[in-house]
Amino acid sequence: MSTTLPLFPLGSVLYPGLILPLHIFEDRYRQLVADLLAEPEPRKFGVIAIRRGRETGIDGVSALYETGCTAVVRRVEKHPDGRFDLVTVGGQRFRLIRLGAAAPYLSGEVEMLTDEAADETESAIAVPALQRSFRAYLELLSERGGAKVSIPDLPDEPVLLSYLVAAAVVVDVPDKQALLDKPDVLTRLSAERVLLAREIAMLRSLTATPAPDLRYTPYSQN
Repeated sequence: MSTTLPLFPLGSVLYPGLILPLHIFEDRYRQLVADLLAEPEPRKFGVIAIRRGRETGIDGVSALYETGCTAVVRRVEKHPDGRFDLVTVGGQRFRLIRLGAAAPYLSGEVEMLTDEAADETESAIAVPALQRSFRAYLELLSERGGAKVSIPDLPDEPVLLSYLVAAAVVVDVPDKQALLDKPDVLTRLSAERVLLAREIAMLRSLTATPAPDLRYTPYSQN
């Protein structure tokens, strides 16, 4: 079944379970927040990555990706001048069927997605291998001066691990979007091992590296 969601296009990808803070200052998104606050909890909207265009400006977005993630509002702070600071958490993946009204903000008809069933034994086997690859990746970033990395205990739960790695790896939006698009956790875990192998090989060939966001929390100025 489809449903209609207000949409918040971003230049980054949100994953289920990951925190997304937002600073809301554009009039159209102030209205979005006001509309959300008029509704009962859980208050949610759709975050979807921009394929072409930019986050701000009236004509900023010219194309969106097909798969997005709901953002569930956890905290709202309203400023005297009408701006808002939100803390949201990624909820559920969705597929954009068609865009709806564009005034004052975008909305869309969406179909909620759930991960297809994957072999539990195979998924459990894939977890330690991905954990090793991810630790090696973070250690290499630290060695190359990209960041001071403190490696926490990584989750053993396959779905959570898959989204944590997807959010933390320092790659461009198309690569991150491809991970969100994966239909099940085993496919996502396998794709992440391939991606990490590529990034590790590239890092070993470089003398300088980009600094990763080790908070695992995409952020937007709106």
